[in-house]
Amino acid sequence: MHEISQTKCNKMNLIKLFLAWASLLVFTSLSAQENPLWMRYPAISPDGKTIAFCYKGDIFLVDAEGGRATQLTTHTAYDYHPVWSPDSKTIAFTSGRDGGMDLYTVPVTGGTPTRLTTFSGKAVPTTFTPDGKNVIFNASILPDKDFGQFPSSTAQVYSVPVEGGRPELLLTFSAFDISTTKVRIKSDKQKNVAKLLADRRFRKMA
Repeated sequence: MHEISQTKCNKMNLIKLFLAWASLLVFTSLSAQENPLWMRYPAISPDGKTIAFCYKGDIFLVDAEGGRATQLTTHTAYDYHPVWSPDSKTIAFTSGRDGGMDLYTVPVTGGTPTRLTTFSGKAVPTTFTPDGKNVIFNASILPDKDFGQFPSSTAQVYSVPVEGGRPELLLTFSAFDISTTKVRIKSDKQKNVAKLLADRRFRKMA
């Protein structure tokens, strides 16, 4: 009789242990959702209303005043580096969903992303042209020997139509924080060349 009682007690303890473990998992999961970490590449929309960011390899949107974020892209591949169009209706981003880190766009209302590049040269968007018809991005497609110690040591700046098509080379070396009026270049030695090219090419898009 004592052995039966002891067996029942052991079973009850196992059940309690299992329930406690299950509760801990649920609590941990909820805590992770309420306090997400590793949110990266934040970008605020031109109208100042929405922030796009990368979390766990997908693009999310959240109101600039705060609130619950909504998932914009869903894929097992890594989606990152969101960039807004001038009218705040489209986001360009980089994704490896088709085998290479290519350039895509997607409406902020959701839908199937449109692939803009197909060369797997790690295309990273920087900005849209003011009219919203082209996306300017950095990628290593045609390295220039004059702007890199090794052929693949630097990217170049390109422009591609939002409908897709052949990219146009804008700068033979990488640039970042590009706007229609100024270009910040990684190397001081490249500034004079960059200024000349920026005047000729970027202002043409304004």
